[in-house]
Amino acid sequence: MDKKIQIWNKVLSAAMSMPGVKVNRSQYLREQLATYRIDNDKIEAAIEQGPIGLIPMEVLDKLAKSSIGYHTRMATGVSTALGMPGGLAVLGTIPSDIAQFYFHVFVVSQKVAYIYGYPDLCDEKGNFSDSAADMLTVFVGVMSGVAAANKVIQELSEQFGKMVMKRLPQYALTQGVIFPLVRQVAKWIGVSLTKQSFSRGVAKFVPIVGGSVSGVLTFFTFRHQSKKLKNKLKESMMLAYNIQHNVTSPDTTLNIDINAPDINDAEEVTDEDITSTTSSL
Repeated sequence: MDKKIQIWNKVLSAAMSMPGVKVNRSQYLREQLATYRIDNDKIEAAIEQGPIGLIPMEVLDKLAKSSIGYHTRMATGVSTALGMPGGLAVLGTIPSDIAQFYFHVFVVSQKVAYIYGYPDLCDEKGNFSDSAADMLTVFVGVMSGVAAANKVIQELSEQFGKMVMKRLPQYALTQGVIFPLVRQVAKWIGVSLTKQSFSRGVAKFVPIVGGSVSGVLTFFTFRHQSKKLKNKLKESMMLAYNIQHNVTSPDTTLNIDINAPDINDAEEVTDEDITSTTSSL
């Protein structure tokens, strides 16, 4: 196996094994949609068939934005704390910082994917399916701007739009052109990780200041990349379901509290806020 892919697989395995990284799709959607006072029958239908076309897009967007805001703050807080030791002591914190970063990346990726209609990455027993690692790799690729990952998302969204899938099928990422594209994404991330580790180490070498810099880098990187994934999943799934971008939902009679609490109170981040998404971890 290519060494670059091996590097990514080590980080992937470490983050996927962390407690709490798996998101229960049904439970998450049920709890989140209930906060908007949506009827139980409509919620259960959204869980079975996917929220797109059943739940107003405004609600789905608010849920995704809220989740991104929450995990951005969590990842930033931990990154800042891990960067505080400074000096040589920081060498032991860099792997932990990267692992916790991808922990939050994986969690927010699952949440955003489920919000916009992707099937469950876990099996009936609540464990990650055989295809989950590849799917998470693709999500990270989309967040990092890898063209091959965007192609995979487009292909999969078209498949999911044609049939109702509650769980990610085992064969989803091992067919035709998709499998080689996933390998390309994994290789690209492996190359990026070596640069990320170095830049994070340099940023942390000054006590206190290092922690602040690390936190700022994490905040802008995480939020920016999460928004890229959100936008791509939303766009591709809307196209797959033949829903126009200016339509929220075919059902406008739902008794929904659009003003439900939104935990994401940070300002929007534009592309200009980040010089490079591959060297700011």
